[in-house]
Amino acid sequence: MVEKGESSESNLGLVRSVSFREEENFHRQATGFGASGSRNTSPLGRMGSRNTSPSRQKGIKTKPRGLDEETVATFSKAIQPDVQMEDNIWAMLPEDLLNEILARIPPFMIFRLRSVCKRWNSILQDNSFLKFHSQVPSHGPCLLTYCRNSHTPQCSVFSMPLKQWFRIPFTFLPQWAFWLVGSSGGLVCFSGLDGLTFRTLVCNPLTQTWRTLPSMHYNHQRQLILVVDRKDRSFKVIATSDIYGDNSLPTEVYDSKLDKWSLHQTMPAVNLCTSKMAYCDSRLYLETLSPLGLMMYRLDTGQWEHIPAKFPRSLLDGYLVAGTQKRLFLVGRIGLYSMRIWELDHTKFVWVELSRMPLRYFRALLRLSAERFECFGQDNLICFTSWNQGKGLLYDVDKKLWSWIAGCALQSYNSHVCFYEPRFDSMIY
Repeated sequence: MVEKGESSESNLGLVRSVSFREEENFHRQATGFGASGSRNTSPLGRMGSRNTSPSRQKGIKTKPRGLDEETVATFSKAIQPDVQMEDNIWAMLPEDLLNEILARIPPFMIFRLRSVCKRWNSILQDNSFLKFHSQVPSHGPCLLTYCRNSHTPQCSVFSMPLKQWFRIPFTFLPQWAFWLVGSSGGLVCFSGLDGLTFRTLVCNPLTQTWRTLPSMHYNHQRQLILVVDRKDRSFKVIATSDIYGDNSLPTEVYDSKLDKWSLHQTMPAVNLCTSKMAYCDSRLYLETLSPLGLMMYRLDTGQWEHIPAKFPRSLLDGYLVAGTQKRLFLVGRIGLYSMRIWELDHTKFVWVELSRMPLRYFRALLRLSAERFECFGQDNLICFTSWNQGKGLLYDVDKKLWSWIAGCALQSYNSHVCFYEPRFDSMIY
C-alpha cells in the first residue's frame, strides 16, 4: 500500500524557528554562530554596527572563535542599494543552469523560493532538478527531534552547517501512536499502533510523502532499523529477533523493491539487549549477555554470527554507535562519574578506549550521577542527550572535540532524537 502526502504549499512549507529580516542578516547568522547565543566576531557580522572608514583599502584577515579557516574581508567597497533585476532576463535563464543553482541551495531555504513563480515551484519537484540535487554534496549532519504533545506531532531539525533550528509541519502523517525509529539517507522511519495492529511507515519530511509498509509475519512490536541504498534507490527495514514469552521470533527484512517482508534466521542468543544496536558496513550489531559479546547480522547473507568481544568491566548504560569505514564504537559509563568511548578492534575482538568525557561536561549534562541519557551517532559524530536537562552534547571522534548543541532543548520525556540527512531525492517508492 503506497500513500502520498499532500503537495500543497501549506503542507510543504517549512516554518523557521528563527526569522531573518533581510538576506544580509541571514548570511551573517549562517556563517556565524546562529542560534547559539554566542558573540559573532566575524567582520561580516560587524558590518552593520562598526563604523569603518570607506577609505580603508587593506584587506583584513581575522580568525573568529569557532571557525577553522581564516575569513578574508575587505571594506574598500561601499554598500550598494538593491538593484532591480530585469524580469525578462531572469525568466530566460536556461533550465539546466537554474536546476544546478537551486540544487546547491540548502534544502531548508529552497521552500522560500517556491513562491517566486509557478515555474520555480514545479522545478523543485521535477526529475531533472532531483538529478542535479543527487549529485551535489550532502548538506551536512542535522539532528531531528520528534514528539507528540496533546496528540499533535511536532518535528524540529537542527542544521549543524547553518547553526539553526527549523520546524517541519508533521500533520501529513496518520494519527497513530507513533514513535521514532531512526533515519537513513534522507528518509525517516516510524512505528506504532493503529488500534491493536503494529504498523511501520517510512517518510521523507522534506517532500512530505509517506508509505505504510505491509504487516510483518508476526504482528508484535519489534526493534527496527532503517537502511537506505541511495545508489539502488531503495531501502530496507530490519526487524531484529525478539523473544516474547517462550517464543523466539525470527528476523524479518522488508525490501522496498519487493514491497514485502521476508523471514530469516532466528538469532542464536538467549539474553539480548536489542535496544542497543548499530548498523555499519552492511552489518547489524547487537549487545548480548548470553553468549557474552556481540551478535552480528549480515544483511547480504541473512545470517547471524557471534563476536566474542567482552565489554569493559563495570560498564553502565552501554550504547553501540556506528561510525564510518567499518568503525564501531561503544559508549557508556564506568562507575557513576566517568563517561568513556571505545572502538572495536575487529582483529583482536577487544574494545580500545578512545576518549573520556571531561568532568565539567559530564556534570553539566548529568547533574545526577544516575540520571538517564541517550546516545546515538553518525559519520564519527556522537551525540549525547539528557532527559531532564534538555541539553545536547556533541563529540567529533576525528577532531577529538566536545561542543554543546545550540538552540532549544533537544529532548523531553516524550520526544525522540536522531541524526538526519535532508534530501529531496530520497524516494519512498
